[in-house]
Amino acid sequence: MSTYGSFPASRPRRLRTIPAMRRMVAEHRLHPAELILPAFVREGIAEPVPVSSMPGVVQHTRDTLRKAAVEAVEAGLGGIMLFGVPEHKDATGSGGTDPDGILQVAIRDVKAEVGDELIVMSDLCLDEFTDHGHCGVLDSEGRVDNDATLERYAEMARVQADAGVHVVGPSGMMDGQVGVVRAALDAAGHQDVSILAYTAKYSSAFYGPFREAVASSLSGDRKTYQQDPANARESLRELALDLAEGADMVMVKPALPYLDVLHRVAESVDVPVAAYQISGEYAMVEAAAANGWIDRERAIEETLTSIKRAGANMILTYWATEFARRLR
Repeated sequence: MSTYGSFPASRPRRLRTIPAMRRMVAEHRLHPAELILPAFVREGIAEPVPVSSMPGVVQHTRDTLRKAAVEAVEAGLGGIMLFGVPEHKDATGSGGTDPDGILQVAIRDVKAEVGDELIVMSDLCLDEFTDHGHCGVLDSEGRVDNDATLERYAEMARVQADAGVHVVGPSGMMDGQVGVVRAALDAAGHQDVSILAYTAKYSSAFYGPFREAVASSLSGDRKTYQQDPANARESLRELALDLAEGADMVMVKPALPYLDVLHRVAESVDVPVAAYQISGEYAMVEAAAANGWIDRERAIEETLTSIKRAGANMILTYWATEFARRLR
């Protein structure tokens, strides 16, 4: 710890006097390339469907998703994370492994539209595609079967990579998922497809609006596979396992309630670290701003800066395109 002079010779406020001074000495700066836009594409619709709990967010048609991808490129974003919303669901989430399923179609659409100008990422999970809403297949007693689910994830990885995705994001929090996905990709000749591991994904109350966005069929909760909000050290164990299994990048989700975990992860690794500013975080700011309780633009910037300050190299946020335009 440095030793500083005392007041009145030492006045930290000198470095806060005018905007130019504050800008010059800022310790952290956000950049458009660090931002990733999560986007939902819904099968069988002719017009975008607004998500009522997330003002400004929609379930895209294939055409409006292409437009959103172009806008993301123009704003300088680093990537787009795609989530599919199918017309039909079943117990095994077969739409998630159908080469012509909505998510694989969306990947091909975006790649055809923007090529390699934007990193195309895909959610690798079954919850959007299962009629029970869980992130895996169920056993005879209605529990999520970890190892049977891994077989489905391997198949999902192959079809998403065949569709042209740059990065897959295994998000189901199954034990061993990163290793199984890596082996499946490599065996199918997709050694260059990266894995963004959802390393510390907590069982959070803040996912509520997301479930509307993906038309989730979930009843109950995901506490047997997502992390307990009370635990922080456990995330470092998950981190070690994911890295050993071949993760190229790691993620903490949600972001704001887990900035302490994000900081610990960022201090522990030398791979890129992402954080997902999730639907409930977005909805809280939008709702408070709509009621005139907070300054919306300042709140958006402050929350994103806090995530960057905690150690994130990349931030998934529904404000990605809007905020990137402000930065340019």
